[in-house]
Amino acid sequence: MIAEDAAIMRDGLAQILIRRGLDVVAVVADAAALRCAVDELLPDVAIIDVRMPPTHTDEGLRAAQSIHRDHPQVGVLVFSQYIETRSAAELLSGAPAGVGYLLKDRVADVSDFIDAVISVARGGTVLDPEVVRHLFAASHRANALATLTPREHEVLALIAQGRSNAAIASMLAISAGVVEKHVASVLAKLGLAPSDNDNRRVIAAIKYLES
Repeated sequence: MIAEDAAIMRDGLAQILIRRGLDVVAVVADAAALRCAVDELLPDVAIIDVRMPPTHTDEGLRAAQSIHRDHPQVGVLVFSQYIETRSAAELLSGAPAGVGYLLKDRVADVSDFIDAVISVARGGTVLDPEVVRHLFAASHRANALATLTPREHEVLALIAQGRSNAAIASMLAISAGVVEKHVASVLAKLGLAPSDNDNRRVIAAIKYLES
């Protein structure tokens, strides 16, 4: 399901998803229509813009919050050019499984976007590193980030995207053992218990943002 008020973007997204073999069950232009469509159709995932009628502020995010609360089996992927920090933190603060937040102008590869849609539909968590940076900046414990090395910052951003240790090692061209040490160091500095489960590591990062 797609919720986007810009007609060209809305139709373009639909065509991209259809060409990649996904079923688009509904395309709507405002948050009220989105909530009604989700209640009726219960899609695997809803791709939602942040700013929609009538006020063009954070209607999409608030709709995403209500969908995630009322229909936790429906994945919500916020896809916008804006970062609404407070609403995003509220969306992610409870159970971020099946939640994503990507920025339109930072998606350079259609395949990566499709992978993100599928991941969220399957209960994964996908966050743009820039969104993570804004959330950390808004956190009362943002000073803790100052203790991280540049490499640990990179590792943390990839953890927040739900990447496995093996994926992080491949992306940063370092060994799996080095990644394990970085992950342990990051979690220790942030006061978070380590976990081998990708979603639990993302949840731990979001829990940190809440504190």
